[in-house]
Amino acid sequence: MCDDEIHQFEGSILAAETPMSRRAFGLSAAAAASLAASISATMAHAQATVTEKDVDIKTPDGTCDAALFYPQGKGKWPAVLIWTDIMGLRPVFRDMGKRLAAQGYVVLVPNPFYRKARATETVNLDFSKPDERAQLMPMAATIGAPGAVEGDAPAFFAFLDALPQTDTKKKAGTQGYCMGGPLVYRTAAVLPDRIAGAVTCHGGGLVTQTPASPHLLIPKMKAEVYSAVAANDDQRAPTDKDTLKAAFASAGKVARVEVYDGCNHGWCVKGSAVYNEAGAERAWTELSALYRKKLV
Repeated sequence: MCDDEIHQFEGSILAAETPMSRRAFGLSAAAAASLAASISATMAHAQATVTEKDVDIKTPDGTCDAALFYPQGKGKWPAVLIWTDIMGLRPVFRDMGKRLAAQGYVVLVPNPFYRKARATETVNLDFSKPDERAQLMPMAATIGAPGAVEGDAPAFFAFLDALPQTDTKKKAGTQGYCMGGPLVYRTAAVLPDRIAGAVTCHGGGLVTQTPASPHLLIPKMKAEVYSAVAANDDQRAPTDKDTLKAAFASAGKVARVEVYDGCNHGWCVKGSAVYNEAGAERAWTELSALYRKKLV
């Protein structure tokens, strides 16, 4: 999960920073408007063509509430697990689930804090407010604890693989944001024969100085990995990207680690103060291409 520095920075980032101008990505006003219209049309399509359900899943530690999405109509599709950021399962991540399902996937977005509270109890918490952040931090610690993901991820995929909509003959994917980045690495490591595509966006704490550092799990993975790094995260820890690249190369794994210049921590999550539409769409395009390539 995100390390303490990321947690400390994220509150001030969400509260104080403004999104990077679209012009920084070379977009004219007309192009920006076209992009916004395209995204709106995509979400309208997802709303109309995707089935959404709230589900409860048994895990070794209890019952996890989650959101499930899959295309309407008959068929079977590859499975994808989405790990949220520190603010948990809320409408913006439901929208991501719908959008991805509309592309032809069975998508699960679990409440990562189910050990402490259901998503309905955390959905309105604001990480930028100290008193509400104080409520979120102990919840986040539960999913970061040793063995938590290693118990949850197999339970989540057992649930997905039991669905008639899931094509179990095809490989699966996982993606995560902020604290969800390390959870992606841990999922890919605990389910190497199931996970073929893994994506992290502004993942916090992928490289630490502890024996439990996520980057040390790379030899256990079989997935192709794409890690999109926030510019200010790279400024804070400029050697992390090199450590990741070296670890992937040493293990003989296929991976890309890219810094998104001008995009700050949280840029992929719509509604945050640092949301950058052009950067978020670039990351979405990358994960979509990876899934089309690997979830076969």
